[in-house]
Amino acid sequence: MLKDLQAEFGLTYLFIAHGLNVVKHVSDRVGVMYLGKMVELTGGEELYANPLHPYTRALLSAIPVPDPKAKKERIILTGDVPSPINPPQGCRFHTRCPQMMEVCCRQEPEFREARPGHWVACHLND
Repeated sequence: MLKDLQAEFGLTYLFIAHGLNVVKHVSDRVGVMYLGKMVELTGGEELYANPLHPYTRALLSAIPVPDPKAKKERIILTGDVPSPINPPQGCRFHTRCPQMMEVCCRQEPEFREARPGHWVACHLND
C-alpha cells in the first residue's frame, strides 16, 4: 500500500526502523545510524549487495533466512553499547567493532563518498 501511494502521489517517506529486513521492501535509499551518527548512506540495492561499514554488515547478518537449511554467518557484536550522552572518543562503533584499528580509538572517521552515491564513515574505507 505504501509503495502504491508513493507512486500515485509522488510521495517521499522517512521510514525509521530497527530491522533492515523491513527497510529493504520500503526504501530506495537507506541510511544506517549508530549512536546518533550516520555511518552509511546509499541506495537500497547497493547497501544490501555491498555494505561497507562493519555495523551495517552486522545488522544485515541478523536478517533471518526463510530456509531452515540455509547456513548464514552471523556477526555477533560483543561488548556493551556505549552511552549516547558520553560516546567514546574516535569512532563511536570502535568499542564493538570486529575490525577495529588503532586509529579508530582516537580519530572520528569522516563521512565521505567511498563509491559513487555510497557514503560511509569508516577508517577501513580510507
